[in-house]
Amino acid sequence: MAGEFRFGVNMITPGGADEWRAKCRRAEELGFDVILVADHLGMPSPFPALVAAAEATRRPRVGTFVLNAGFWNPALLAREVATTDALTGGRLELGLGTGYVRAEHDTAGLPWGSPGQRVDHLRHVVEELDRLFDSAEYRPRPVQRPRPPLLIGGNGNRVLGLAAERADTTAFTGARSVPGDKDGRLQHITPEELDERVAFHGGAAADRETPPELNLLVQLVAVTDDRRAGIQSFKEHLPDLGEEEILALPLLLVGTVREIADQVRAQRERYGFTYITVLEPYLEMFGAVIKELRTG
Repeated sequence: MAGEFRFGVNMITPGGADEWRAKCRRAEELGFDVILVADHLGMPSPFPALVAAAEATRRPRVGTFVLNAGFWNPALLAREVATTDALTGGRLELGLGTGYVRAEHDTAGLPWGSPGQRVDHLRHVVEELDRLFDSAEYRPRPVQRPRPPLLIGGNGNRVLGLAAERADTTAFTGARSVPGDKDGRLQHITPEELDERVAFHGGAAADRETPPELNLLVQLVAVTDDRRAGIQSFKEHLPDLGEEEILALPLLLVGTVREIADQVRAQRERYGFTYITVLEPYLEMFGAVIKELRTG
């Protein structure tokens, strides 16, 4: 598979105005295409943070990665989306998911619901946003018509099916929720399991003239000459896997800059991932990989 890469960084650390703008400008300098903000309690509030990111930069798009649909009423969300799209000059990309941290819902006093109920609510939010933005009478209007590009993230059949049907981008987590864990702990899936998830989504999107772009959220970037040493800090999270199995996980990028670039290219060929998102702590390290991918 071929395709031009896009690279996003998910900003997760709160900070003051000057610090925030400086981080966003640095992401632009390093070649990131999208500046993203998560939707977790204790992290920056997505929409004002994205407006500030757009004001501090010129080229990157901005987006949510991803909004916890259970936090949002669709009518209120539509107002936030349209206003943010206008204030960022039409640079917004809207990412949505079901949410996976029950403790956050408990803290916010919001219902958690069963997995099926959370997927039902996600679908309701997506359908209501499309209905509102399709109306010529709706105000405020987003700059992008009929709405900003939609990313849906998840791993289960119903969420991937919804993404295949409605989304412009489908984001794969490379992990599944641990049943009954209130803190949102995740279990990493194997490369073979990810093959199956991508194939399922591809089948569900087979009738679309333009299938969704495929995104992968990377959990670790470690630039090192010793790949085994690079995963030591992560091994405690994967007690049931050996070192070779850990190094094979698609969401861990470990090695020299060239080795990581080769890994990203290989995963594009195997899975079709052309949009790669990394977490804020790996901003600088992955910047070197972006340069290698674009010039090497």
